[in-house]
Amino acid sequence: MDLEFNKNEDQFKLLCSELKKNEKNTRKGGGDKKIEGQHRKGKLTARERIDHLTDKGSKFLEVGLFVAHGMYDEYGGCPSGGVVTGVGTVSGRTCVIVANDATVKAGAWFPITAKKNLRAQEIAMENKLPIIYLVDSAGVFLPMQDEIFPDKEHFGRQFRNNARMSSMGIVQIAAIMGSCVAGGAYLPIMSDEAMIVDKTGSIFLAGSYLVKAAIGEDIDNETLGGATTHCEISGVTDNKFPNDQACLDYIRKLMDKIGDNKKAGFSRIKSTPPKKNPKEIFGILPSDRSKPYDTHEIIERLVDNSEFEEYKSLYGQTILCGYARIDGWAVGIVANQRQIVKTKKGEMQMGGVIYSDSADKAARFIMNCNQRKIPLVFLQDVSGFMVGSRAEHGGIIKDGAKMVNAMANSTVPKFTFIIGNSYGAGNYAMCGKAYDPRLIYAWPTAQIAVMSGNAAAQTLLQIRMSTLKSKAQTISDEEKNELLKEITDRYNEQLSPYYAASRLWVDGIIDPLETRFVISTGIEAADHAPIKKFNVGVIQT
Repeated sequence: MDLEFNKNEDQFKLLCSELKKNEKNTRKGGGDKKIEGQHRKGKLTARERIDHLTDKGSKFLEVGLFVAHGMYDEYGGCPSGGVVTGVGTVSGRTCVIVANDATVKAGAWFPITAKKNLRAQEIAMENKLPIIYLVDSAGVFLPMQDEIFPDKEHFGRQFRNNARMSSMGIVQIAAIMGSCVAGGAYLPIMSDEAMIVDKTGSIFLAGSYLVKAAIGEDIDNETLGGATTHCEISGVTDNKFPNDQACLDYIRKLMDKIGDNKKAGFSRIKSTPPKKNPKEIFGILPSDRSKPYDTHEIIERLVDNSEFEEYKSLYGQTILCGYARIDGWAVGIVANQRQIVKTKKGEMQMGGVIYSDSADKAARFIMNCNQRKIPLVFLQDVSGFMVGSRAEHGGIIKDGAKMVNAMANSTVPKFTFIIGNSYGAGNYAMCGKAYDPRLIYAWPTAQIAVMSGNAAAQTLLQIRMSTLKSKAQTISDEEKNELLKEITDRYNEQLSPYYAASRLWVDGIIDPLETRFVISTGIEAADHAPIKKFNVGVIQT
């Protein structure tokens, strides 16, 4: 191993160590005291409920762990948006699980909480997966009600999705394991089956205090909307249970009896690990993101037996396309090549930039994968499309449009991993969040923005300087440097993968060694939903 490899490895491992530390802290939710409070009430925490519910030895793929990271500090923060979501296995069935975390503001809904819940429902609908709601929430976070209540993508959208999923034949099971109040009461009751935990679960449109204020009736919450009331008098819930564990065990029995649906039929054979050591990725990916590297070396440490069958290897070389298997599943890989390549005409092409020929190649490859029913994996390390007179005269806009069109109209499931840069329209062409990847995760080395931090800072500085000049104002070199630092620091914060994960631009940040697991879990989920006929739309040739 050379010095450069060791330097890269040390830097990458530091980022992964920071990731593990952040994961551990975030999974504590509201903290140890709040967790103890849950236990004193005889309740499990959201993560303990998921652990009890899912099959022993199975692995839960969390979606949105870092949602709200660094947000809502004025309210004391909201780790994971106050809800735990992801894909797990219950009684051998792949399903989506949504569990309110009552240790975080009593499970109240912040604006980002609604976005995260809708993302979980989206995953269930796209993949035709059963969804299980473990409800324990105080409802809307009132200080921010104007940002969560009335709009299309706000709180009420989940109930619309409840109805839509019911019409699609997607099984929805709900367990009321704590508070369930006001409009939130509709979520479990619009599910196919709703159960409640005695003494700790309650459900009503208005609690006892509001009932007293509204109609003058004196009544306690248990009599108003507890398990006995709703299982024996109103019939709102189906069964009651003495504790969380018994309720979760019943859900497992329900899941055990659900019939199977028609599968998409993606190809899978016996899984084999990569021949090349995946841990070497840490040394291959440069700590200096301006330096080139050979993306083949990354791919060969992700795919089964390190076998990658490349498509048009001598053409459009700044994008690599090819077929492989990951955990036995057949996949088509579209990856940015970071090496500087030399074309047949003797021209040099910068790595990580999309040229006309590479865009054309990728578009054709995407169409091939759709024709053959092969899921697509995008590995992003892209600086954007090529610019300048030669690129414009060569039709870069037209060729880029072809690639975006093919990718956007693709009906096989797409999975995106941002391993380095994700700048500008390159983010779009390589299946960014706006283009409906079934799952999208970032490595700790990811950066997502319109352009690089340095380029953006210099551009913004020039705009600021021009504005000052138009007002006949001057600025010293020292002031200019301070201004540049201020702009750079602010922009670099927004480049961070944590900034993206907190806003759910990506579903999470993962150690590269988790990539195979995410892809395999994603395709396993996607295989539950037969794919529609591919329609590429209008593509100019």
